[in-house]
Amino acid sequence: MKRHILISLFLATVLSVAAREYENIDRQWLFFLEQSADGSTADPAELSAPGYDDASWRSLNLPHDWSVEGDFHAGNPCGASGGALPGGIGWYRKHLTIDSPAEKMYICFDGVYMNSTVYINGTELGTRPYGYSTFWYDITPYVKAGRDNVIAVRVDNSRQPNCRWYSGSGIYRHVYLLSTADTHVAQWGTFVTATPSANMRKATFNISVELENGDGAKVTNTLLDARGKQVGKASGTTAKITISNPQLWTLDNPYIYTVKTEVTVGGKVVDTYETRTGVRTFSFDAEKGFSLNGQSMKINGVCQHHDLGCLGAALNEDALHRQLRMLKEMGCNSIRCSHNPPSPELLEMCDTMGFIVMDESFDMWHRKKTKYDYSEYFDEWYERDLSDLVRRDRNHPSIMIWSIGNEVLEQWSSEGEDELTPEQANLVLNMGHDASTLALDDNEMSINSLLTKRLVEIIKDLDPTRPVTAGCNEPDPNNHLFKSGAIDIIGYNYHNVNVPDVPKNFPGKPFIFSESVSALMTRGYYVMPSDSDIIAPKEWWLPYSEPSYMCSSYDNTCAPWANHHEETWDIVKHNDFVGGQYIWTGWDYIGEPTPYGFPAHSSYFGIIDIAGFPKDIYYMYKSEWTDETVLHLFPHWNWLPGQTVDMWCYYSNADEVELFVNGQSQGVRTKDDHTYHVSWRVEYEPGSVKVVARKDGRQVGEQTINTAGQPDHLVLTADRSTMAADGKSLVFVTVNVVDKDGNLCPWADDQLYFDVDGEAVIAGVDNGAQASTERFKDNKRKAFFGKALVVLQSTDTAGSVSLTARAIGLPDARLTLATEWAETGDTTTPIVHQASCRVEGKRDTGP
Repeated sequence: MKRHILISLFLATVLSVAAREYENIDRQWLFFLEQSADGSTADPAELSAPGYDDASWRSLNLPHDWSVEGDFHAGNPCGASGGALPGGIGWYRKHLTIDSPAEKMYICFDGVYMNSTVYINGTELGTRPYGYSTFWYDITPYVKAGRDNVIAVRVDNSRQPNCRWYSGSGIYRHVYLLSTADTHVAQWGTFVTATPSANMRKATFNISVELENGDGAKVTNTLLDARGKQVGKASGTTAKITISNPQLWTLDNPYIYTVKTEVTVGGKVVDTYETRTGVRTFSFDAEKGFSLNGQSMKINGVCQHHDLGCLGAALNEDALHRQLRMLKEMGCNSIRCSHNPPSPELLEMCDTMGFIVMDESFDMWHRKKTKYDYSEYFDEWYERDLSDLVRRDRNHPSIMIWSIGNEVLEQWSSEGEDELTPEQANLVLNMGHDASTLALDDNEMSINSLLTKRLVEIIKDLDPTRPVTAGCNEPDPNNHLFKSGAIDIIGYNYHNVNVPDVPKNFPGKPFIFSESVSALMTRGYYVMPSDSDIIAPKEWWLPYSEPSYMCSSYDNTCAPWANHHEETWDIVKHNDFVGGQYIWTGWDYIGEPTPYGFPAHSSYFGIIDIAGFPKDIYYMYKSEWTDETVLHLFPHWNWLPGQTVDMWCYYSNADEVELFVNGQSQGVRTKDDHTYHVSWRVEYEPGSVKVVARKDGRQVGEQTINTAGQPDHLVLTADRSTMAADGKSLVFVTVNVVDKDGNLCPWADDQLYFDVDGEAVIAGVDNGAQASTERFKDNKRKAFFGKALVVLQSTDTAGSVSLTARAIGLPDARLTLATEWAETGDTTTPIVHQASCRVEGKRDTGP
């Protein structure tokens, strides 16, 4: 028996007087993963046919990533660089009954990885190769009123490797039905720029509107403030609205205005289209760096891939908001969408949370980095994919830089890297090239320079208001991209040693680190002496092996092309012409496990590990990038008696810090303007280590770390106590293994088991271990340096939830929370409650 969904759309008579209907259709899709033993594939004509019997297919809700549901395996063709998870070919089907179709109907996909082909009622609508593009199809001619309509989507991620990191597989972002009148605002058909006057006392909103079938239509644009109050109005497809005393979009107060565009035909409103915007001015200066609204500041940014750890690539607003919130609390103010178009939800959150965005298009152009990557489709699709990116995103006030590519091989003339493995490519790209591969003819542009110019022209035709850059790992001015003259901002990936020559080599050009650092760290793991400089691997062609598959969490380990965190920040901080940096990376992500191979399958680059637990370096940035008081002492205090231990401390808002071991002073330490941590080399003895911070001779803070005893019980802590009963709301539960006094046991690796009763399911488990081959979708996980993570996802029913954690030899721990009905249409501000969860599990030690 087929499963049907009734989609309630506005009747045509209602549409003629109201607006458009943009309806999410993520619910109740059917899924089938091809697993043919002989390598053959299913017949698309059969699987897309309306009458095909799909009763045995799996029912699920989108967004969905089938790869993250699989096992880590060395034989998976994506390799460790792609996350060592399976790809394949997947099919999705959805049944729709539409009683009264609108005059125009479209189906819109925010992202499908990759090579998606969409059908309706057996008719092929089209194929979109690029797995990161948003796209749509007109389904108006094919919809059958009052009957079963079948949407089928074939997703082909079988030809691997096709990406240098974990991509995920499937319909991993949202899907919508758009219903409009025949006359309507075109898809992404508005462009609004809001420019303040020199004294910031006025702002002019320039509005451009593109219509479909717009003959005889009239357009009215109404400007609304953040409360929805009308503050201006103008008519026409090209209009200006000027207001007095505008609220500026700033990092601390990202104020959003809305332009409501109404289209009328014969006096009746047939379409209403809303565009959010913000009033701000910004500049990149070759001498003074970056400024926002006239205020000089550094871009303190991070690069982010799109996966959400144990949830894979499947978009979830709560998980995405958690990532951005933790970065914001660290002092991060900018996101580089590396290296592909982001989800619309990320940009909406950046708009309303106060992040600057570098919006990036491609990781490769003509020349490939992996065997089956986007280079196969670039010639045919780059203009469409780049144009769609700019048209979709150009109204977001958070976006201040476009990027046309990352480390593309067109920087050089040589073809030598085309046959490298993904692991080799990641290393050799940054290790330098012979001068003969650069642009040597000053009188004629190379093909690569002409292509650079063309890509920039596409962006400038659609948006002349923002500068364009590219992430370049060839710092020579004869880099073919630089020689085009089209790049507005010089962007270096790494190459710290070449930074002092930027003003000389690129006179009049602003400069940023489009990518920086690439330090390697495993949370909770420390290699001493801490002042050693560990390069892993020493050279790109040398294998790297270390039995632990871990990297030191002191700032003393980095890739061969890379630099340490403190070293790079010192360059950014003390050079006015350096507009800022984008650290590789904010969070660990699946794939690219430099410097290791399998079983490592997740990155070591993040400031925050893949489970969402901050590494120690998080607090260095917080001490430099925020005004908050920071006092962070590390590592733990569980070592061998007599062992020499290096204790580091990040601090701010203090003049000095003093370390005590079991009450005995180990000395006072201070920083200067080029020092970002202080340290002591001490002899371990069980007990406690304490750091005291003082300002003007007065104690302003202290932190104590005790020697932990044997694991005694588990502590469960949720990031909220309530979640919406909407089938997608998440709660992130941290599990700590502690001793009888509540001290974290830093070496604990207990096997943990989880059970859920009530209105939630386990969406994923993790612990931050980059080489763990435990499944992300499971009810068990080992503790990693004393910690693990359980992600709970609500059902559609309000009620209570109970999570129980078990470990051999320890008492059960239990946490309770609730799911509640919630009405919210704003994906940028998930419902967040202060955690006040009841935790059970401590041993009964008696009176």
